[in-house]
Amino acid sequence: MKKLSQLGIGERATVVAVNGEGAIRRRLFDMGITPGAEVYLRKKAPLGDPIEIAIRGYELTLRKTEAAQVDVQ
Repeated sequence: MKKLSQLGIGERATVVAVNGEGAIRRRLFDMGITPGAEVYLRKKAPLGDPIEIAIRGYELTLRKTEAAQVDVQ
């Protein structure tokens, strides 16, 4: 299992778990990042932060620290 922040551009994965506590975890859930959701990594900024993903039919931009809270396979 790896973190969402470790995916390469063009890779697809399924969300297995959302870690973290409080506001960050709640924010990820509110954006639709929940277990079972399929994620596609569209872009990474030159230094790897932020990343752009496609999930549930829309695009999101996440900080690397937020993406590191999401376990995927």
